[in-house]
Amino acid sequence: MNCPASMSRATALRIALAARALPGTSVGQLLEILHQQVNGPLTEQSLQGVTVTDLKIGLAGSEEDVDLLDTPMAALKEAVRILWGETVADDLPQPLALASVPAGSIRVAVASNNGEQLDGHFGTCLRFLIYQVGAGDRTLIDIRSTLEADLAEDKNAWRVEQIADCQVLFVVSIGGPAAAKVVRAAIHPLKKSNGGPAADYLGELQRVMADAPPPWLAKLLGIGAEARVRFALSEELV
Repeated sequence: MNCPASMSRATALRIALAARALPGTSVGQLLEILHQQVNGPLTEQSLQGVTVTDLKIGLAGSEEDVDLLDTPMAALKEAVRILWGETVADDLPQPLALASVPAGSIRVAVASNNGEQLDGHFGTCLRFLIYQVGAGDRTLIDIRSTLEADLAEDKNAWRVEQIADCQVLFVVSIGGPAAAKVVRAAIHPLKKSNGGPAADYLGELQRVMADAPPPWLAKLLGIGAEARVRFALSEELV
């Protein structure tokens, strides 16, 4: 495979498979490109920062020659998916289709990089886990890759579009301009800096939904204005 001895087997496998996905590209050529585009050693984590644009520039030789590159976009996307671990990872949860949307539920997006974890920054997370959440149950209904965000003129706007059907967003962190776009799309961002299993934060949200939702959440749940005022007053008295 001609990969450095210090590289983990999993990292080497991703690079070898990605090279195979790129017509006419050897493992050695891809390694050279990755070393140019990635700061520091090549690891499973650092490979998750590689973008389609990085590969295009690397294969073309310079930004000026990108338009002359004849590598199919589908191949570039597939190579990045492999480098990110999307096609070799076995820890991704499996979404389920719902026959109908349960009454009293909301749709929640979770910024994630690994498995069913809340561990992503809004602007760099690898995917959004999409849940339908009610006070008594929750279901993972979709996993939305952010692979193509790199091709968008406004990357944050593109990401917002991917979760436009959601009412709540969990992130580890989010910048001010991106948060403003999220709020304008009528999505309520919740920052959880420590991250952790998505189930923990979704369970916390469910308990709040069942007991005493704050006004913003009560409104999403369709609770009347009078009840929302009562919830607000009870919070002030606690």
